[in-house]
Amino acid sequence: MTEQQRQDDIPRPWLDLYPDDVPSEIGPLEPRSIVDLADQTCARFGDRKAFTNMGQTLTFAEVKRLSDDFAAYLQVSLGLRPGDRIVLQMPNLLQYPVALFGAIKAGLIVVNANPLYTAPETKAVILQSRARTIVVLEMFADKIADILPDTTLQNVIITRPADLWHSPARRLLTNAGMRLKGMVPKYRLPGAIDFRDAIAHGADLCLQPVPAELDDVVLLQFTGGTTGTPKGAMLTHRNLLADSQAMRHWMRVILDEGAENVLAALPLYHVFCMTVNCLCFFAYGLHNVLVTNPREIAPLTKTIVRERTSVIILVSTLAQALLDHPRFAKADFDFLKLTVAGGMALRESTANEWQTVTRRPMLEGYGLTEASPVVSVNPTWRPPVIGTVGIPLPSTEIKVLDAQGRVADFEEPGDLYVRGPQVMKGYWERPDETAEVLDADGWLATGDVAVLHPDGYFSIVDRKKDMISVSGFNVYPNEVETVLSDHPRIKTAGVIGVPDEHSGEVVKAFIVPADPDLTEDEVRQYARRYLTGYKRPRYIEFRDELPMSNVGKVIRRELRD
Repeated sequence: MTEQQRQDDIPRPWLDLYPDDVPSEIGPLEPRSIVDLADQTCARFGDRKAFTNMGQTLTFAEVKRLSDDFAAYLQVSLGLRPGDRIVLQMPNLLQYPVALFGAIKAGLIVVNANPLYTAPETKAVILQSRARTIVVLEMFADKIADILPDTTLQNVIITRPADLWHSPARRLLTNAGMRLKGMVPKYRLPGAIDFRDAIAHGADLCLQPVPAELDDVVLLQFTGGTTGTPKGAMLTHRNLLADSQAMRHWMRVILDEGAENVLAALPLYHVFCMTVNCLCFFAYGLHNVLVTNPREIAPLTKTIVRERTSVIILVSTLAQALLDHPRFAKADFDFLKLTVAGGMALRESTANEWQTVTRRPMLEGYGLTEASPVVSVNPTWRPPVIGTVGIPLPSTEIKVLDAQGRVADFEEPGDLYVRGPQVMKGYWERPDETAEVLDADGWLATGDVAVLHPDGYFSIVDRKKDMISVSGFNVYPNEVETVLSDHPRIKTAGVIGVPDEHSGEVVKAFIVPADPDLTEDEVRQYARRYLTGYKRPRYIEFRDELPMSNVGKVIRRELRD
């Protein structure tokens, strides 16, 4: 127990749950940067499988070579400097870890962007980060072409799904599969760079190592934060390495180093999968099987069985979709060791059914972007406590405060605070908003309401006041309301989340029309133009007026009531 722990009155009953072989502190960070982590891991595991996607595999040695070549191209050919921002906008493909590690080796700050973002959403991320370069899957390049003149982008690198496949499979997919099916919209981007050309040119260049300090920002992960206003969480080498190292303490209890297959079905551009799969499992020498489209449940089930994935990371809705598929229910899961659910609340019925079908428990955890993101998870060395998000990771503390700012009693709901080496440096160019959530002692106000139980486990009893979670993706009502209110025939809009059997929640919009002829179809068409699919209202209700506060804000709790 640290000196700080002895001085305060914050209960830490979870410390009693750590066994002798799982330290409650992570100790000194090894390695000292993500560059070192990538290089040391690749040297250690060499020709073993690192990433597989659609039947094509990269070894650890290939990840090292390709990321070095890409880094050299960024550094020498494009003249990018340490601290410049680069956007990665692609689904789970072999190119993602290569681009991620290559960008970091060049000293750049990575900005993840959902490939399903609309053009305005992508533009906002680029402008807020002032990114100079983007790596984008060709299927989404038309959006970049639409917004390019109005952004800070100087370099557009286009990649295709089969770019890192071995011939002749690459030519077959690129020439016959993609274009003939009309999956690539027409676009015009003069001067765009081919990802494969960048790798090839970089192979002839000399990469100059970039010194990295633990507190250097390496990732800008955009989030609504604890207030719902989109902003970039600045995550450092220290933050990401600490979270990765803490999780490795957890999994060493049941996983064999360098000998497991991991299902990476959640998107790598989400900080959860990026940290867990590209850093934590990668550094442990595990083989990540990247799934580009997890919505196709039959192929996903086939992948799990064929690859014998002993580790599965998913969200509750995806777990239920698997359980509902007849092939999954008939499979033999003798190979399965660890299943972790995150991103959204785990339904108790799903957890119980998963245990029945696979004969393995599902462990629920908790995290947030500002904490890199994992804060807690049910222990791997004892049966999970369903309905809880487990206990804090090593070197991680939580406290629950009541309305008066005092430490809440056990079982008393209160505001959840987190402290640990994985807590972000702050919000990008938002010092005032950083100060609202981070205090001088390093405590992060999560905006969530939690209950700490006497046995050391804790539960989330309410999410951020107004946030909506659609299949694990956060939707912030302010953003949707702003988009809807910009419609010339909409006077006022209010947005809430409503329960949904498949997605956990979906968006419902309450609209006061400025024009009585406004139709629901017109609103849906408008939302389709400016909002990603999961942010669009599933339900629309027209009203004559909405409940408003004395400062003109929609009172969402009355809409929920």
